[in-house]
Amino acid sequence: MERLERCSRCLRARLVAAAARRRLPWLLLGLVVLGSALKDGELVPETPMQNKRNVLNVYFVKVAWAWTFWLLLPFIGVTTYLFARSKFFYGPTKSVLAALRRLSALLVGTAVWYVCTELFMYIENLTGTCSASSELGEAHQLYATKQDCHRNNGIWNGFDISGHCFLLSYCTLMIVEEMAVLEGLSIDRNARLRVVINSLFVSLCFLTMIWVFMFLCTTLYFHDFSQKLLGALVGLAAWYATYRVWYLKPFSPGLPLPNTPLSSKKYSYSR
Repeated sequence: MERLERCSRCLRARLVAAAARRRLPWLLLGLVVLGSALKDGELVPETPMQNKRNVLNVYFVKVAWAWTFWLLLPFIGVTTYLFARSKFFYGPTKSVLAALRRLSALLVGTAVWYVCTELFMYIENLTGTCSASSELGEAHQLYATKQDCHRNNGIWNGFDISGHCFLLSYCTLMIVEEMAVLEGLSIDRNARLRVVINSLFVSLCFLTMIWVFMFLCTTLYFHDFSQKLLGALVGLAAWYATYRVWYLKPFSPGLPLPNTPLSSKKYSYSR
């Protein structure tokens, strides 16, 4: 338990700070530029990460939204309930309603993930053609989608916006935003809840590190610069439209730390 507590304090000082949240979008864009430059200059060494079947890609990135969703679900629920009880002195019912309102941010995130990934696939199908070798004497076939092309051992050439850059940037920014609630929440009074929250927090921090690392690997080994940049920009735009614009409005899931003005550089709890 002591190790968990020390680890939580160390990570909180680095990832929950307002400065980290301000710099993270620029860090992600910088990784796109740097990784693409190294890839185009053929300066990237061969590593297992260039294989799409590597463990982190198969068991984490391919289901990145599921990992993010199921770890944020208890974290948002518990911390929002405690925040409402300790800071606003809400009763149990009103605190539960506050938690449910904040949990709706996960539904928004799910909608963002689904709409954007479907849009990316539509654009790739719309802009692509299939290069498939047909047998001698057999008429050349046209395939309407990437899936049909691959089923016939073809290669689909379309504008493939990086879904990894989009989703990993969006998940990373969302997790860091949600962890900001710890700036205004005291968990020292209840030992059991402290262990639960610290465990979830440390898990989210390590998940964030995996997302950033795999984001870097994507920029180093896959896609063209324009595809990666556009994917990352869509992820950043989705984060900005929600946490920096919509969630400031009354009819929204709200921010992890209430009463935070858009112009606030500290983005911290208003005491």
